[in-house]
Amino acid sequence: MEGSLWLGPLCNGNDSERMTALTDGLREVAERVHAISLTCWPNQVYCVRDSQGKAVTEPNDAMVREYERLGWKHAGFTRGYDALMNRWNYVKDLSEFSDAGELLASYAKNTRRNVKIARNSGVEVRRLNRSELNVFHDICELSSERQHFANRSLDYFERVYDAFGDKAEFMVAEVHLDRYLQSWEEKLAKFSKDVERLERSLEHTKYPDDVRKKLDTAQKNVESARRRIEDANERIARDGEVVPVAVGLFMWHERELVYFSSGSDDRYAKFYAPTALQHEMMSRCLERGVTRYNFYGISGVFDDPEDDGRGVLEFKQGFNGYVEELPGEFTLPVSKLRYGVNDLAHKLLRR
Repeated sequence: MEGSLWLGPLCNGNDSERMTALTDGLREVAERVHAISLTCWPNQVYCVRDSQGKAVTEPNDAMVREYERLGWKHAGFTRGYDALMNRWNYVKDLSEFSDAGELLASYAKNTRRNVKIARNSGVEVRRLNRSELNVFHDICELSSERQHFANRSLDYFERVYDAFGDKAEFMVAEVHLDRYLQSWEEKLAKFSKDVERLERSLEHTKYPDDVRKKLDTAQKNVESARRRIEDANERIARDGEVVPVAVGLFMWHERELVYFSSGSDDRYAKFYAPTALQHEMMSRCLERGVTRYNFYGISGVFDDPEDDGRGVLEFKQGFNGYVEELPGEFTLPVSKLRYGVNDLAHKLLRR
């Protein structure tokens, strides 16, 4: 009864002649199958914005007027997450970077720090094979429960894996707790030696106040290392030595890499595995010569700290990209009488 054109039509919305011909053709096909209407979500950028949501190009209102001239009804400039198509996407241009080091330097300070913390905490990224997709599903389930959205079924992920082959990569970031434990045991040994050296120095130094300050810092480092070691041992006893803590589905295209869906285990938030996952995949883009990284959807709300999408926005903003605002949804009535009745029914039901 209703036709859908996702990320289309494949036509410059500002080209009046071609838009007219394409709309007439679409209407003819829809009439042939007795459709009430046809809905499309053009993939042409309406407005480019900076990372904070400020417009850096003029909005393409002429495109919207062209659709409306041809009878398409615009659903408006909405904000929030759409059930079908994102109107707001976060993107990073990779064309100016030659290696992962330059890429890392382009991130915000906290994001750079988090990549390094993940690296030093035994986080490693690898691709999942088909038999491991239950791991992907289960970690996505953790996020869906926490953020109150419906997770996809394991069968869905298996069908994506089979259908897209190497163009769809199911990635996992794992914490190698054995390495993490070893690194903190080595740090504890070093900090303990610092304490011993400073205690000896305190006996004959001319500057006892300075030494005491350094000794206090060294003792705090020892206590911190002991807490980390205790935490690591508890985690290993509970979860094992290698723990999958963040996953992402990435879709490759010669034009871009799309960060399609993801999940994470909140118990391991301080290991910053999702950040490591993003950095790894953008680094792989550089290796393949792919210059556009599409973080995919954001809510389009930039000035409300209580917005449901705030955490997702701030996470993506840490990579210092930009925003592409798409024009959104247009509907072409095909059978005007049936469309009018259907539209009235929807309005009444909403009331």
